[in-house]
Amino acid sequence: MSQWSPFQNSPARGRVFAQPMTPLNINGQVHPVNADPSTPTLWVLRDILGMTGTKFGCGVAACGACTVLIDGQAARSCVTPLAAATGKSIRTIEGASQSRAGQALQTAWLAHDVAQCGYCQSGQIMSATGLLEKNPQPSDAEIDVAMAGNVCRCGTYQRIRAAIHAASKTLA
Repeated sequence: MSQWSPFQNSPARGRVFAQPMTPLNINGQVHPVNADPSTPTLWVLRDILGMTGTKFGCGVAACGACTVLIDGQAARSCVTPLAAATGKSIRTIEGASQSRAGQALQTAWLAHDVAQCGYCQSGQIMSATGLLEKNPQPSDAEIDVAMAGNVCRCGTYQRIRAAIHAASKTLA
């Protein structure tokens, strides 16, 4: 069964919009996109570009499953319109390993068995990547602030913190 989408069973699905092509820099590659500027970046990534690593969780920026990095800042793609992401560098979970911090986090995530159901993990890793790229040696309090908008229904918060600390040690 496929993920729910606002374009699913909609006359808009597959429709070519009357907008000019918008170039998006995603994971270091430019992707021309033909979509309404108000379309949430999440749906551009998932439905138009087929990049399904970024997840839909709530649609109101409350859970963090849709987190991507926009110009290095964690952003909730479910509420970020295409127009706000245009002209900026977008990094998704598919591009997390492009940085030392992302590589270290993915390794630490596996070593600490962070994922349980795994649904929130792409957003968690992207938020943690943004944190470690700015602050390679964060305290517990700094981790808590950076990760506050990411919900893990399985409750793996202690393993997430441990993995972030382990990744930070490899960046020292």
